[in-house]
Amino acid sequence: MNWLTDLLAEYGEDITKSMAETGYMMLVSLLAAVFIGLPVGMAVYLTERGGIAENRVVNMIANLYINVVRSFPFLLLVVFFIPFTRAVIGTSFGTPAATFPLCFVAVAIYGRLTEQILREIPPGIPQVARALGATVPQAVFRMLLPEARSGLVYALTSAAISLLSYSTVLGVVGGGGIGDFAMRYGYQVYNDSLMYLTIVIIIVCVLAIQAVGHRTSIRLDHR
Repeated sequence: MNWLTDLLAEYGEDITKSMAETGYMMLVSLLAAVFIGLPVGMAVYLTERGGIAENRVVNMIANLYINVVRSFPFLLLVVFFIPFTRAVIGTSFGTPAATFPLCFVAVAIYGRLTEQILREIPPGIPQVARALGATVPQAVFRMLLPEARSGLVYALTSAAISLLSYSTVLGVVGGGGIGDFAMRYGYQVYNDSLMYLTIVIIIVCVLAIQAVGHRTSIRLDHR
């Protein structure tokens, strides 16, 4: 285990910094997923034909956004967003700038997952909401979200794992993070031991996210 001790002694501070950068990107993008992606996914579900808030224009716009962003190769999306990132953030380089396009992907991913989870709700529940004369906010907050909350948490877990994977390529715009660290200090200088250690760290992070999300989802499932 001397090799591990030596690696941690030499690169421990850099690994910690990279983990903090990854944590920042994940936190901001997941907040975007919850506060923007969730409403976008609900809009797709609610405004579809026969939905409780049918609206073809809103449905088309929300669906178009999700489909376009999800079909865009992520690395090309990052490059495509450079002018917008510079206009909004003030720079196109660094962790905050790299997080900007990641947020758009987070919204699209979680929006589609939200729609899919809502479609698994028994159709009788929206029908009951209509029969009772509930408003759209009442139907959403009192019937749909309580029924779907377990699935939504599990979907957010899947989205988080996907975003962790996406974040590993953000070094192209100086985003940093644990994946970029593995490439720069491991792969590019042929330091295989450091690269494998970083891969293990990423795997542990994925397993931790999966475990927490799974446990939370089970606790929220009262069916």
